[in-house]
Amino acid sequence: MVLAVDDEDLALNDLTWMLDQAEEIGEVLQARSGTEALRLLGSRTDIDALFLDIQMPGLTGVELGALLRNYREPPLIAFVTAHDRYAVEAFDLEACDYLLKPVDEARLEQTIRRILKARRDMVPADPVATLTCRVGNDSYTINRDDVSVVEAAGDLIRVHTLDGKSHLVRESISSLTAAWSASGFLRIHRSYLIRTDQVTTVRTKAGARTIEIQGRELPVSRRYTRLLEEHLGRGG
Repeated sequence: MVLAVDDEDLALNDLTWMLDQAEEIGEVLQARSGTEALRLLGSRTDIDALFLDIQMPGLTGVELGALLRNYREPPLIAFVTAHDRYAVEAFDLEACDYLLKPVDEARLEQTIRRILKARRDMVPADPVATLTCRVGNDSYTINRDDVSVVEAAGDLIRVHTLDGKSHLVRESISSLTAAWSASGFLRIHRSYLIRTDQVTTVRTKAGARTIEIQGRELPVSRRYTRLLEEHLGRGG
């Protein structure tokens, strides 16, 4: 999930539209000020990257970027601005990229690839092999190999296991997508991450793709259809 931040509605909506066309982007949130962005970041754990305007009233993009350096796991930042004079400040904040307005789609694709590579480089050698679930004062672990489907549930995820049970876990679906993609898991929708060896059927109904897994039929969003076909080696 990414957050687009700009105080100009036209620029914000144009950037959001372009980001929403990218198959690699699960969901795009908007904020119209640095303060609103900071509030969103404080209430959510699943924002992986910011596309951040620099010149904004109140809290500027550079000031917000400096605040985010205090986070234990700060989101990646790509600055977006009409001026190139802030480039040095941006890269002092270890920004992934620096885009000039009006944003070119091909240039934006380069930035998205750069962010994805940075995300992959952040994943540890043995990424999140277990999840911790807490119920009251008790906690227990769920092994990755026992998981069939991960479903977004607001700020949490619902983990469905091979034994037919489900568990709420404080984790983001975006971070698990990055961590588990090398272990046979594939994002098929902004709300679903699946274990591909449990897929029994792939269907197309009225041009919409669905998969069946453990007796459940789940939607495959348009942006993930090609990735699913490539992974399963199935066409049409």
